[in-house]
Amino acid sequence: MNKTFAMNRRAVLKIMGAACAVPYGLGRAFAQEAKPLTVGVIYSGSKEDYGYNKSHASAAAQLKALPGVTVIEEERVPETVAVQRTMEGMIQQDGANLIIATSFGYFKPHVQQIAAKYPKIMFAHCGGVWDETMPTNIGTFYAYIYSAQYISGIVAAHMTKTKKLGVVAAKPTPNLIRSINAFAIAARSVDPSITVQVIFTGDWVLPVREAESTNSLIDQGADVIACQVDSPKVVVETAEKRGVYSCGYHSSQADIAPKGFLTGAEWNWFAPYSNFVDAARGGKPPVHYLRGGFAENFIKNTPFGSAVTAEARAAAEKAQAALASGGLSIYAGPLKDNNGNVVIPQGTSFAENDHRLDKIDYLVDGVIGQK
Repeated sequence: MNKTFAMNRRAVLKIMGAACAVPYGLGRAFAQEAKPLTVGVIYSGSKEDYGYNKSHASAAAQLKALPGVTVIEEERVPETVAVQRTMEGMIQQDGANLIIATSFGYFKPHVQQIAAKYPKIMFAHCGGVWDETMPTNIGTFYAYIYSAQYISGIVAAHMTKTKKLGVVAAKPTPNLIRSINAFAIAARSVDPSITVQVIFTGDWVLPVREAESTNSLIDQGADVIACQVDSPKVVVETAEKRGVYSCGYHSSQADIAPKGFLTGAEWNWFAPYSNFVDAARGGKPPVHYLRGGFAENFIKNTPFGSAVTAEARAAAEKAQAALASGGLSIYAGPLKDNNGNVVIPQGTSFAENDHRLDKIDYLVDGVIGQK
C-alpha cells in the first residue's frame, strides 16, 4: 500500500551501534494471571490516515487496555524487505511474541520468510490466505467488509435524487470488486434504475487522483459518493465541498463531512486481534484462516449522519439484521455482470464465506466502469 519509508527507532539504534473458533464475546476478560505478551503491529501508512491504518491502530489501542499486553507499533513501513527488518527488530529487541502485519503486500514473501526463521513466534497477517506449504505459526484474518458496504448501498439508494451513485476505488482486486458489487446490488434492490459508476485510481493512496475522480463523478451527475481507497479523507472532503452525500470506509469520517456524510463500512479488527492474543497466551496455534462479518462482530457501519432519513435508517437496520442472521445472501441468482453475462444462475446463492467470492473478477449489472 503506502510505499513511503521512514527510518524507525530500531534502525537508529543499529546505526548507533547498538480454529476457527472466534471469541465472539469480545467483552470476555482475560484471566488475572494471564501470560504477559508483547504484540508488534506494523502499518504501511500513518495511523492517523482516517482510513485503513487508523482502523488497525484503533484495534491496537484496545489491545493496550488488556492486562499484561504490551503493544509496540511501527508506521509507514513499505511492502519491501524493510518490513522484514521491522519484524526482526520487534522480535529481537522488543521481545515480541506476536506480530500483526496489517498490509496485504507484507505476506509474500516477507511474513512467510520471517515466520519460518522464528517458529516460536506467532504471526497474524491481514488479508493473506494460508496454505499447507506455509509455516504453521502464521495465521491470516480478514472481515467480510462487503456486507457493510451493502448497508451503505441501501442508505445511498434512499438518499440519491439523480439515481446516479459514484465509487472511487484503488485497484480492481477481488476484495474491492466484491464490495463495489455489494454496494450496487444493495442500491438496485431499492431502485433497479439506479446506476453506480466506478473510477479506479490505480493505487491505494493517490490524493490528487482521488480528488479528480470524485469531482469527475459529481460532474457526471453522481450525488452520493462512496469509496474503496486506503484513506477516504480526500474523497469525503471533496464530496462535502461539492455539496453531495458521501459514504465512508475503514473508519469513521463523520467529523470531516458533518452535512453530507451518510454512513460508512468499518472494520472491527479487535475481534481477530483478540483471537490471536488469546491463542498466543494459551500456547495454541493460530487460526490459519480467520474470517467474520456482522455476526462475529468483525464489521460495523458508522452511525448514520444527520441527513439520513428515517426510511433509510429502517431499511438499513432491517438489512443488517438479515445479514447477521444469515437470512440474506448478497450474491444470489439470477445475477448478471455489466456485460450481460449470467454469473450466478437462478436458484444459486453464495454464502458470506463462500471461497468463490475470494476470486471474483466481474462487475455486476448496473455498474458503469471497467476493471
